[in-house]
Formats: sequence, structure tokens, C-alpha cells
Amino acid sequence: MAFYETDAMGVVHHANYLHLFERGRVLWLEQHHRPYTEYIERDLHFAVTQAQVEYHGPARFDDRLTVTTWLAWVRGASLAMRYTVACGDRLITTGTTEHAAINGSGRVRRIPREDRAELRKRVCEV
Repeated sequence: MAFYETDAMGVVHHANYLHLFERGRVLWLEQHHRPYTEYIERDLHFAVTQAQVEYHGPARFDDRLTVTTWLAWVRGASLAMRYTVACGDRLITTGTTEHAAINGSGRVRRIPREDRAELRKRVCEV
């Protein structure tokens, strides 16, 4: 982690784990379904409706962190992602984010049937 992401004690600030989750989610979607830019082109966005972070130990300046992301579930107009953040074999955080599918105007919309079907094939219940 970069120095600017830490607090006065050199510990990664707690809010930065949500940034890691976001990067993990966007990368997961790109690797397992489609780039996020293609969702945007289709007027489909995933707004965060809930976020949970459990802190297991501190990460510090210059730690090399690994974010593992997986799809927990998909419903008609929502989905959930789960995450672990580790430094080597040391668990730093675990968490979950839930997302509502919305259009560019912020109105809830269903995830297209073919996308839901493809995403459901990638659900990993851990």
C-alpha cells in the first residue's frame, strides 16, 4: 500500500479496503463476464446498497496485498460479491458488497436474462 493510504501510525486506513473491494469487483467482472465499460454502454450500473468489512489484522505501508474476489449470488436486479484481502498468508480483511442494478438515471432495472444466466454459472458459495 502507498504511504498516502495509511494513517499516522503507518496502518492502512480502514476506508481504503472498500477501494480494494471496488477494484476487485471491476476486475472480476472483466475477467469472468465483460469489462465494466460494456455494462455502462448498455446503461447498466451496479450501485452499492450494502458493504460489510471485517478487519482481522492491520496492513501497513509498503505491504503487498492480494485481493481475492468472487460472486456470491445473482438475483433479478441485484448481486453480491465477497472478498478477502491478505498479505502473504496473513488475512487482513474479509467483506461483502451488495449491488442494485440501475440505469444511468438511477432507476432500478433488471439484469438482462442472458447476463444473469452467465453470471449464475460463476457463483461461488464459499
